[in-house]
Amino acid sequence: MKHAIPALFCLILVAGCAGDPDPTEDIHAVMRTAEAAWNAGDLEGYMDCYWHSPELRFAGGGGLRRGWDAVLASYREAYPDRESMGTLTFSDLDVTVLAPDAALVVGRWRLERGTEAPHGIYTLLFRRVAAGWRITHDHTSAAAES
Repeated sequence: MKHAIPALFCLILVAGCAGDPDPTEDIHAVMRTAEAAWNAGDLEGYMDCYWHSPELRFAGGGGLRRGWDAVLASYREAYPDRESMGTLTFSDLDVTVLAPDAALVVGRWRLERGTEAPHGIYTLLFRRVAAGWRITHDHTSAAAES
């Protein structure tokens, strides 16, 4: 019995060192769900990819918005109807895990609507919160029109 305690301790230690599973697929799933909600004209569903908190930050379009409600209001103003929302595509997602509860995501976005196709890049800080992996900081930029 005296050897059972060190063996049990080693087993617990090894299990603890195994670490959390790689969140890359979970983050990709959040982005696919957001893309699908946008393309269905569901802004609230799209916003589910964001941390529902007053501490959410969104930088883009020359401004900084703080809080989930402010970001949603900004989206509603910029995209008042289904036609203005067009079809959104995310691509080239590159996930860098920073910690068990944090990841940096860089990628491209493209919006097809009518004869326009605005596009650009984004840098997202994902954190694992109570609701799962969510964007807590978003810096999105648009490419210059050519």
